[in-house]
Amino acid sequence: MRKLRFLGAAQEVTGSCYLLENAGHHILLDCGIHQGGDGVDRITKEQFKFAPASIDAVVLSHAHLDHSGLLPKLVHEGFKGKIYCTHGTHKLLKILLEDAVHIYLKDLEYENLRRERAGKKPLFPQYTLDDVQTVLNLCCALDYHQAHTFLEKFTLTFYDAGHILGSSIVQLVLNDNHNAKTLVFSGDLGNPDTSLMRNFDFIDNADVVLMESTYGDRDHRCFAETLDEFKAILKQAEQDGGNILIPAFAVGRTQELLFHLGKMYHEGLLDHWHIFLDSPMAKAVTNVYSDCIKQLDKEDVAFITAHQGEDISSFLPNLTISESVEDSAAINNIKTGAIIIAGSGMCTGGRIRHHFKHRLWHTNTHVVFVGFQARGTLGRILVDGVKHVKLFGLPILVKAQIHTLGGFSAHAGQKELLAWAKNFKTQPRFYLVHGEAKTMEKLSEKLAQELGINAEIPAQLSQIMF
Repeated sequence: MRKLRFLGAAQEVTGSCYLLENAGHHILLDCGIHQGGDGVDRITKEQFKFAPASIDAVVLSHAHLDHSGLLPKLVHEGFKGKIYCTHGTHKLLKILLEDAVHIYLKDLEYENLRRERAGKKPLFPQYTLDDVQTVLNLCCALDYHQAHTFLEKFTLTFYDAGHILGSSIVQLVLNDNHNAKTLVFSGDLGNPDTSLMRNFDFIDNADVVLMESTYGDRDHRCFAETLDEFKAILKQAEQDGGNILIPAFAVGRTQELLFHLGKMYHEGLLDHWHIFLDSPMAKAVTNVYSDCIKQLDKEDVAFITAHQGEDISSFLPNLTISESVEDSAAINNIKTGAIIIAGSGMCTGGRIRHHFKHRLWHTNTHVVFVGFQARGTLGRILVDGVKHVKLFGLPILVKAQIHTLGGFSAHAGQKELLAWAKNFKTQPRFYLVHGEAKTMEKLSEKLAQELGINAEIPAQLSQIMF
């Protein structure tokens, strides 16, 4: 019998991690960090429910930190096995993990200074940049649709999840001395209406399915309507004589925003606007996307090249990329006509918080959220309508106009999730993961009503046998 234990992203959106036992081997599906709250405190509290040295391999669905962010801690505490991922994921991991560790170590330095002043003992780092390099060295990158057997008992195939560059649906055939079982983990399924990514693949055979449910309770707004709303926000902000702040994930969302802003530029809609990409990490990721442009949607790539664009950033002539802290600070001097794209996507850190400090209290500032905001994050608090926030120890009055453009989501909506689930010809056991509890309940009801699928909602630390 195989055993699967739900260690993260069970009735929650972040911290994806599942422990699989088969034929005496222990495999992790993802090794993600929880998002929200103080970074140093969060990482200190992230304790593995297993001995890292006992894990034989990790199978990684994609590079987002809520799926990969604890890999450096895993190797720091003794993991020495292979990490299987796609080529795109391998390229992005270096950027995301190095950035995350830099931020963590900087925050830890500040926290230890505070503790020293208070006469408290310092905290030791949970991982370092050396651990990131170890993670990258342990990675074994595979092509999509290429079956790969490891540890003799596991056959792994990655399929395109259409979420971000390199994102994958994981199919694992598990052999023991008696029979074989197939487990399919959806990873994060993409939104087919968004741009640059190809549509996700469909799988038709499995014994056990883990399916994400981030937006399982609703469909996304029509993407054409989302773009119309975005254009209306641009027009209103121009009339207000203000600026637009867009908190955006450095991977995926930023590149899609640049693509659509480029299209608007070529439509003549950005004549009075200057776009700032204030994120060195987003710049590095955009370069990776451009290097891997053949892996992107063919129609969107054709549009870029037809409009004198050699890559995603050159497609938008009025784009300025802020490299240094000084470049970022200089944006504060601009009174009107700036579209500022900065990380992080949920406002848990990064340069967007500095821009909030300078502009959130202006009535002519427009803040546009283009992605999911998890509970406990500053982004979610703002979306929920809070009127006061605290940034860098300063109380800030929220007078900015807050907008949410759900159509930009990189996650599949309810109808896409149902279509993906419907494609299985067998009758697998379904388990919903990577979603908030109420969202999962609604998706579970829909699966039962429309497809006759009795999907279970596993609790944190629960386990199943199959």
